Amino acid sequence: MVFGQLVIGPPGSGKTTYCNGMSQFLQLIGRKTAVINLDPANDQLPYECAVNIEELIKLEDVMAQYDLGPNGGLVFCMDYLEKNIDWLKDKLEPLMKDHYLLFDFPGQVELFTLHNNAKNVILEMVNKWDFRLTAVHLVDAHLCSEPGMYVSALLMSLSAMLHLELPHINVLSKIDLIESYGKLAFNLDFYTDVQDLSYLQHYLDKDIWSEKYRKLTEKLCEVIEDYSLVNFTTLNIQDKESVMDILKLIDKSNGYVFAGIEGNITEFNKIAAAPLNWDYYRYPLPFFFIQLSAVQEKYMKDDEDDR
Repeated sequence: MVFGQLVIGPPGSGKTTYCNGMSQFLQLIGRKTAVINLDPANDQLPYECAVNIEELIKLEDVMAQYDLGPNGGLVFCMDYLEKNIDWLKDKLEPLMKDHYLLFDFPGQVELFTLHNNAKNVILEMVNKWDFRLTAVHLVDAHLCSEPGMYVSALLMSLSAMLHLELPHINVLSKIDLIESYGKLAFNLDFYTDVQDLSYLQHYLDKDIWSEKYRKLTEKLCEVIEDYSLVNFTTLNIQDKESVMDILKLIDKSNGYVFAGIEGNITEFNKIAAAPLNWDYYRYPLPFFFIQLSAVQEKYMKDDEDDR
């Protein structure tokens, strides 16, 4: 069983910086880590790359050969990767035994909201290679300073969550720079918890461009609130405590913290008796009850069979 992260997000959100910082942090805490670059446009990598898609295909070559722009070229590259998935599997094979994997994906939003090529590659890893992956979706924190852009970020995050169908962590990156973007209309927890979006309408009405699409914006906000799936955690990649907080959420979402428990009833009973203030090495409450119920049902069935 292989654990890892899929790092996605729009251009400029800090994906490559995140992969570099997270890989260094994971090595510091003793976790063997490999970074896999699946962005064919990323030719300047600050981290040591274990697997690089440029060995298979390069964006600049595709653009020159097929007369495509950057967006069309990236779609072509992901299609090519999907058709050559065995190449990726062969490259990852030596890492599957004892490495934690970080996948650095392209920044084109459409790949994770509309097209199925990247999704099919991910599903291959999850369903057939037994990878346990969490999508880490980075959004630049400066979008909170513009109500219209914040709503767009919410909609983009929701679309990616529904499209990928994976454990998903939405992150406001570069949170240490947020004060430089200007004063926020509300406290930061309004943006991280995605509270009542109707409060944004007053600020949207002040913008002549947003006012033109007021009804559309209201409906989009209703869609986001009806799903009630999106919230954010914050990240300062230079702060070790901030990185650790993110890692705790990721490890709980993809099951890394559960890997050491074999599933026997004694271990589950220990967790059941523990305080409700869950920490890094304990199960999240909903997952625990699901697993405990399954174990108890099996235990009762075995007991009935013995009778």
